[in-house]
Amino acid sequence: MNAATLEPVFCGISRASALRLIAATGPDLQDLLQAAAELRERRTAAIVTYSRKVFIPLTNLCRDRCGYCTFAREAADPCAHTMTPEEVLAVAEAGRRAGCKEALFSLGERPEIRYPAYRRMLNGRGYASTIDYLAAMCRLVFEQTGLLPHANPGSMTRDEMEKLLPFNASMGMMLESVSERLLRAGEAHHACPDKGPSTRLAALKAAGELGIPFTTGILIGIGETAEERVDSLLAIREIHERYGHIQEVIIQNFRAKPDTRFAQWPEPGALDLVRTAAVARLILGSEVNLQIPPNLTDDDFGFLLQSGINDWGGISPVTLDFINPERAWPAVPKLREITARAGFELRERLAVYPEFAHRAPEAVRARVLELADDAGLVRAEEQRW
Repeated sequence: MNAATLEPVFCGISRASALRLIAATGPDLQDLLQAAAELRERRTAAIVTYSRKVFIPLTNLCRDRCGYCTFAREAADPCAHTMTPEEVLAVAEAGRRAGCKEALFSLGERPEIRYPAYRRMLNGRGYASTIDYLAAMCRLVFEQTGLLPHANPGSMTRDEMEKLLPFNASMGMMLESVSERLLRAGEAHHACPDKGPSTRLAALKAAGELGIPFTTGILIGIGETAEERVDSLLAIREIHERYGHIQEVIIQNFRAKPDTRFAQWPEPGALDLVRTAAVARLILGSEVNLQIPPNLTDDDFGFLLQSGINDWGGISPVTLDFINPERAWPAVPKLREITARAGFELRERLAVYPEFAHRAPEAVRARVLELADDAGLVRAEEQRW
């Protein structure tokens, strides 16, 4: 296989080629990694980025029950919590003081449908839904701290996205998988109405219709087949080819957690992760930024750069990864050192990638211009290591 055969870059490789390569070994694996690296070089050369963020878990109530999730809590659980505006602002302000630029809002999906008491609480505060509350908190954080919100509330309708639009630099939702099979009893997405592939794909298309800079991705190792994994990446490519709005695709590896249905489920290996990311790069071409979260692998995570990724995602000096609280973020100096050891320069980016900044709403775009240099990355004087 030769990278020259991948032209035009935007179109990527075929399903048949992807299915062959996702199990590549030996010389075929080396060719795969080389082709992925060449495509990454066409995109960002030797630059690898990250976003300095603060993680705001607005509510850990959720109507879904994923087999691998420890974030979602039942309403009666002592650890269940919905943040007040004062708590949200305090966390955001701590992030601002630590040099963060992004406020990542993550939360459970549509808990008001499952929990009447929670819905009454929202109504008492003047909000009809969790999305309404999220929109208000994004505005609060943006206006009070200047952080750039990135809302990640799961599946959304077009109307819900429009509510979030004015004060979000970008938005996100993991596709995870297009496998309907994973909704069956005993599978990862059983009892998860918001994880239906048609629901997730409709959200990606709605974001495209609105021109929202969007982050999505797949979760590997949750019981999907190689074919389903490839088909999920192809679905993302098809939507991006139509709308051109997907700024970033995450290849995230499942990690087993105690007190979940998947506590004993086998985790995907490092080779599987790298190979999948490399296939994703060939499917998506050089159009899309590609990320693997560094905190979900071993300490020496520099080998992940062999896969053609060009971004490490959000790193917080202030808050945990509340989705994977047992996996600490790498310190930024360590991230820079490991990136440099692999032959790359680490640069800080914003919640919206440079080529998508023009799509941000007016108020947010003005803030982006204050923070960004001529390349659209964070200006040197705005960085704190």
